[in-house]
Amino acid sequence: MIFTLALAALFPAAAVLAAPAPMPTPPGIPSATTARTALASLTVSTNPDDGLYERDLFPTWITIEGTCNTREYVLKRDGTSVVVGSDCYPTSGTWTSPYDGGKWTAPADVDIDHMVPLKNAWISGANKWTTAQRQAFANDVTRPQLWAVTDNVNQSKGDKSPDAWKPPLASFYCVYARSWIQVKSYYSLSITSAEKSALTSMLNTC
Repeated sequence: MIFTLALAALFPAAAVLAAPAPMPTPPGIPSATTARTALASLTVSTNPDDGLYERDLFPTWITIEGTCNTREYVLKRDGTSVVVGSDCYPTSGTWTSPYDGGKWTAPADVDIDHMVPLKNAWISGANKWTTAQRQAFANDVTRPQLWAVTDNVNQSKGDKSPDAWKPPLASFYCVYARSWIQVKSYYSLSITSAEKSALTSMLNTC
């Protein structure tokens, strides 16, 4: 079943000052001004870990379009000269990771990162959602939630928020913060005071 998302409801903090970040392709990234306004309206909480998070509580990947599941859809959307087979799996293409500037030609080297990690979402409000709402969040291709990035960079991020992890490219801080805030704002997820401080600093690079 084709899924539509019209929902109404390795390198720790090191900054690699390299080439400018590639142009991001996920939709819905707000301006810095809009992001600052949204950040100010987010609920600040301690976001304690209730110990109940499980990855399977956020079903992925699902069919998005034709034979493409979420991962395949994002690989096709965010790559260059991507050719896919009848099953939508890429047979060729190039992907540039906006987090670190890495360029890849093998899909296996590219992870699909959740901008706001699933566990972070869980402890900041998603633990109160239905499974259907969590599935929509985990497969959201209409907001800047899903990104094609270098696999080991995604793994170094894990479930960390911006106060504990930032992308290696400092030139991407602005877009990263704007995207994080947009997702948290749309889904009414809370933030910690440390998270808010980090996002504020990242927005100051815009």
